Amino acid sequence: MTVRVRPSLASLPRYLPGKPASLGGSYKLSSNENPYPPLPGVIEATAKASSLMNRYPDMANSAIAAAVANRLSVDHAQLAFGAGSVAVLYSLLQAVCEPGDEVIFAWRSFEAYPIAVQLTGATPVPVPLAAGAVHDLDAMRAAVSGMTRVILLCSPNNPTGPALSNDAVIDFVDSVPDDILIVLDEAYVEFITDPQALRGLEVLGGRSNIAVLRTFSKAYGLAGLRIGYGVTDPELAAAVRAASLPFGVSILASAAAIASLAAEEELLARVADLTKARGELVQSLLDLGFDVPDAQGNFLWLPAGPLAADYAKAFAAGGIAVRPFLAGDAWDGIRITVGEREANQRVIAIAGTLPRS
Repeated sequence: MTVRVRPSLASLPRYLPGKPASLGGSYKLSSNENPYPPLPGVIEATAKASSLMNRYPDMANSAIAAAVANRLSVDHAQLAFGAGSVAVLYSLLQAVCEPGDEVIFAWRSFEAYPIAVQLTGATPVPVPLAAGAVHDLDAMRAAVSGMTRVILLCSPNNPTGPALSNDAVIDFVDSVPDDILIVLDEAYVEFITDPQALRGLEVLGGRSNIAVLRTFSKAYGLAGLRIGYGVTDPELAAAVRAASLPFGVSILASAAAIASLAAEEELLARVADLTKARGELVQSLLDLGFDVPDAQGNFLWLPAGPLAADYAKAFAAGGIAVRPFLAGDAWDGIRITVGEREANQRVIAIAGTLPRS
């Protein structure tokens, strides 16, 4: 007799990580990682923290919570931490969802969403993106039912790039029942340059049904240490902490995040360089005739449809690991992270050889 596994796991989507770069001077642009090394002070802080690795971390995450609360001007009781913002999302959904509930999200969007939803026993309700690879807020509003428990909004949308309008999100939030949790996933917020884009903490102000997710993996370059957080109503934040894995944030991750927050000047300079490179990369692809959506993260989306697999192979052959999304539908395409200058130049060179139809 074998151990019984939940039957629902058979239909669970699998998260596909970006492929690593192959040997021989290749570039990994498949995981939206920051190409820069750790910010000043981070190596020293983690080296010092490593002397404490025989001890459990502070389960309350007191030091990093104080640093983030001070930086964002929020109360520490509003914060919940985890191994990346995706871990906070998992705990958040586990805290509020039960079998029979529905969770609405745009599709295509962050591929962890349907996995996180189904693990709670809730039903995922994907709503197709609108023209321009943007969230269709009208269609998402129309999808709300008496069973809707959570709505996930990703801004900028991963993998397609556009950010949501702040005013449009406020109108959307105010138009749905206030017992529905609205999750604003801002994993790439530091890279946004559109002044009209979503400002999650502003939307959160005065509302108890908003949760803002952020991470240290992207702009801060701590993807390998896994630390992110949510900002929400104190009562909900307490529920998320209760549902979280004990000691889920390591001593090293906490120390690195605190040191990274202290290096804001260097962070902003790096972000400015990456957004400038992003703009140049997008413009070059547009000039080549590709219909690239607005890009507000540290990545861009190359629509490809049935050619997506061929595009991915062409980039791989040219020494660039990209992230293909292959569902066999009109939204198939390639996500390309903004990388080193040489990598970006190689992307343009390879793109110039790709067929259009």
